[in-house]
Amino acid sequence: MRKFSTKDLTLAAIVAAAYAALTMLLPGLSYGYAQLRVAEAFTVLPFLFPASAPGLVVGCLVANLLSPYAMLDVICGTAATALAAFLTMKMPNRWLAPLPPVVCNGVIIGAMIAWYEVGFTANFPAVFAIAGFGVAMGELVACYVLGGLLLKILPNVPYFKDMMAPKGLV
Repeated sequence: MRKFSTKDLTLAAIVAAAYAALTMLLPGLSYGYAQLRVAEAFTVLPFLFPASAPGLVVGCLVANLLSPYAMLDVICGTAATALAAFLTMKMPNRWLAPLPPVVCNGVIIGAMIAWYEVGFTANFPAVFAIAGFGVAMGELVACYVLGGLLLKILPNVPYFKDMMAPKGLV
């Protein structure tokens, strides 16, 4: 395992700032049952750049401070992003790299929204299904469409070559 360099720290800081800013600039799309959090496209970056994972977590935490779900989203949303970033680093190819954010957010954020709205009542499963589906579909678009573009373009940028995980070239 290599050291976390100044270049890595800079990348993590830029990812954190970009994630938080993009989420806060588009609040109508970023929170709720059916969300298309455009910044979630960055959640594929740990596949290519493991050093971006801490930046994603910090950016998500900052963005979730403005969430209508308050501290619940700060905790659950940040945990979902941290888990997704870790799993994305472990994916064997770029086609599977967007899958962890879709699944983690669909399940964790779907459950969080359902619990916030109705608690653990008889309505929880129905609200969880609706919220989880809405969040997962938004993640699917952000991660597979926008994130897929990042996974295709970034390996061709010479500046990033030495920062990429070896599998990122596949």
